[in-house]
Amino acid sequence: MSNLDKTTWKTKLHEIIYEADTPAGKLFDVVLLITIIASIILVMLESVKSIDANYHNILNISEWIITILFSLEYIARIITVKKPLKYIFSFYGVIDFLSTVPKYISLIFGGVHALAALRALRLLRVFRILKLARYLGASNNLMSALKASRAKIFVFLFAVLIMSIIFGTIMYLVEGEENGFTNIPKSVYWCIVTLTTVGFGDIAPQTPLGQLIATCIMILGYGIIAVPTGIVSAEYTSQSKAKPILEKDLVSLNTQSCPSCSAENHKDNAEFCYNCGHKLNHA
Repeated sequence: MSNLDKTTWKTKLHEIIYEADTPAGKLFDVVLLITIIASIILVMLESVKSIDANYHNILNISEWIITILFSLEYIARIITVKKPLKYIFSFYGVIDFLSTVPKYISLIFGGVHALAALRALRLLRVFRILKLARYLGASNNLMSALKASRAKIFVFLFAVLIMSIIFGTIMYLVEGEENGFTNIPKSVYWCIVTLTTVGFGDIAPQTPLGQLIATCIMILGYGIIAVPTGIVSAEYTSQSKAKPILEKDLVSLNTQSCPSCSAENHKDNAEFCYNCGHKLNHA
């Protein structure tokens, strides 16, 4: 096979696997999503003992078939890009690897194949098929807001932790071992559960004073929940005003993937990758 034929073959395979704008690429992604859903259902059915007892061989063979298909797909994704390590250590690359290896590892360690349920993360590719990825640019504002808020959130969480230790210690002294508060760490655990309004009910105060303190902690919990939400919301509003996303810029994006760096969301008429400058493939 000549170098030209090899390049053409890799280019066509890259368009099918990495792009959703072409008919072949869209068909590949749809089949892939259906296969992922089928594999998740198989893993779930196998965990039901009554079903596994009657159909174990069918489920096992089906899982192996899907695992082999995913393995071939993973290899194809690696050989069709110019920088394989870029894909291997990317988010989707790691997810693709983790969704493939559990069945092989189960040959050595039994029960590990259930981790194949991680394949559910691969369903995130549905954004490419429905062409919703172009609208995910708005998530950049949210990420920026979270980064800008991390110092305030850290201080808030640290204050909550101190508060939990103080109230937990007080409840340990008020309630004592006879009411389930056997030690300070367990009392702190109860305080955190109560403060977050989860309320497992495994430990409950019995004395009037303890119940009064618990009531104050519960009411305080509702107020605490609103604090981080307000911090992030304020930062998000600030980010949105500073970096408005124009609708015309979103509409002009497509799912074309760079064969060199795998960057997506290029403009429709782009000839070169905005990230690395490599020439884009055009169907």
